[in-house]
Amino acid sequence: MQRNKVYSVTVIAAVAQELGVDEDLLHDISIGMEPEDGVIRVYGIGEDSITAFTNEGVDELKNLLEAYRRNPNLFR
Repeated sequence: MQRNKVYSVTVIAAVAQELGVDEDLLHDISIGMEPEDGVIRVYGIGEDSITAFTNEGVDELKNLLEAYRRNPNLFR
């Protein structure tokens, strides 16, 4: 049986801080990402969730951020 090899994730707030951008911006540009792209939702008690990224997901987010900077209308 194949096991998922993800051993850690970074929450969106930490990625935003690391990249020096607003968390809401990262949320907006990550909406189209799928689990295959390295994004997951971490659920706690109730309906609350936190967006988190694998290392590959952070790399994909950096690529999306670069695309956003070239064309801010791309994610609207």
